[in-house]
Amino acid sequence: MRYKLSALFLSLTLAASSVLAAEAPFVDVDKARYFLKEFEKEIERAHGASNTRYFHKQDALTRIKKLNQEYPDDPRVQELMKRASIAVQKSMGGFKEITPEMVAYKSNEAQMRQRIKGLNEEQWKKQLRDKSPLPKPFPAAVPEEVTISDYIGRYVALDDVKYPANQFMGGSGEYIWVGKPSSGYYFISMDGRAWAGAYEAVRRYRSMVDASIGDNLSFRILGRITDLVKESPDASSEKKSAYVWGWIVQPEMIYANDTVLAVYDSKNEKSGYFVGEDQVDRIKESWYTVKSVPDNVDPKTLMEIFATAIKEKNYQLYLECIYPERSKTDTGSSLLRYHWDLHQARYQNEYVYAEFDEPQITVIKGFDDSNDLDTYFLDAKQREQMNKMGGQKEEMAIVLSRAYDENGRQVGSKNRHELRRKGNGRWYVNTYDVRF
Repeated sequence: MRYKLSALFLSLTLAASSVLAAEAPFVDVDKARYFLKEFEKEIERAHGASNTRYFHKQDALTRIKKLNQEYPDDPRVQELMKRASIAVQKSMGGFKEITPEMVAYKSNEAQMRQRIKGLNEEQWKKQLRDKSPLPKPFPAAVPEEVTISDYIGRYVALDDVKYPANQFMGGSGEYIWVGKPSSGYYFISMDGRAWAGAYEAVRRYRSMVDASIGDNLSFRILGRITDLVKESPDASSEKKSAYVWGWIVQPEMIYANDTVLAVYDSKNEKSGYFVGEDQVDRIKESWYTVKSVPDNVDPKTLMEIFATAIKEKNYQLYLECIYPERSKTDTGSSLLRYHWDLHQARYQNEYVYAEFDEPQITVIKGFDDSNDLDTYFLDAKQREQMNKMGGQKEEMAIVLSRAYDENGRQVGSKNRHELRRKGNGRWYVNTYDVRF
């Protein structure tokens, strides 16, 4: 009996081994391999983007998983498992180790923001003491119940100023209204340079110091009452509101996000400044790791300098990187500043580091004397003639970039940047508006 049991156990063991060692059907392996290959192609086309939709991923992984569960010892299945493992990792996006040096600009900015914020907060409190604004702006004085001349020239500090939400064009001018029917109104004047000078200073702060504050700002206004007027705050909307009395306020200071205090100054070149603005360039000077563009810079290095200029808020270096033709008109100059602000916001909110591929350089105008195949068939005199006929040579370089967030994950796919140079001159960034 013992012999029969041993023989039975041995036969069962051999049968199990035979099943484990069985080969997966060729058709099933071939189909799994096909879908895996298509999945790998999709990953390659995504260039490391993490938010890509893969149409063949489900079919590939489901088939390979089933094969591995049933035929784990088949070498073909094991090879598919290895490839699938690599593909899954790549499909989750590109990754890079983020070093402290890559994010040093953020700590530098944080220190400067705190310094500027402290100066602005102190100055706001000082101005409130010096100007002695109305102790209680609301409820606003009722014109019929007070002597109007007692209020003209007085200062008022208004909180929760909503701009541009409460901006309106009235019959007597353009205003921002503050208040409500039950407590009365103040109309902050936007005519003249007072508002524009101070508000532009807030925008410079965002560009020079802190792009993270964005466009949704909360405002506090310190200004002087200059007149009394009857206006309809909602006159520009479809629903007309009644005309109400409101005290006109000429703004002198804008305190945005309790962070930056912008002051109107008619003698200032820009009609306004933010407190500490004169210190910003000196503070940033100590950050800069690159201060100029070498004349012999290559396209890839130029893109690295360009990205560094943006990260370190070096606007002059940013301009030095860009093709001069792009700033010859007023519109061109405005666009340079506009895209500078966009780049600043992206380095605050989307990514912290960008890396660049080797450039692909082509001659787009003139004779390409670096083309060995062409020049092989021409002697020196013929090459000289070709150069004359072609005129000044102009080259274009294409450099691809990929950006990474603070956690090291790649943000989006690769982006294409175009650079130009004329003759044997310096390279410049042409498509300065492209994100990293």
